[in-house]
Amino acid sequence: MNAPKRLYRSQSQKMIWGICGGIAEYLNLDPTVVRLLFVLAAVLWGGGVLAYVVLYFVIPEAPAANEPGLSQGG
Repeated sequence: MNAPKRLYRSQSQKMIWGICGGIAEYLNLDPTVVRLLFVLAAVLWGGGVLAYVVLYFVIPEAPAANEPGLSQGG
């Protein structure tokens, strides 16, 4: 049985805290698209920066690849 898909801060697609990379991995999108959406939200509505900071505290960091319970290959 496959484990449910979880949202984590990305370790591999990280520019600042890995928020956009993690969202992109979860949604199977290009991280650049998610980053551009955050920048657009910050410029147009001012909410992008606040949302990014809040998500840093809400989304857990991805477990290391060698931790038990992490599936390899999928």
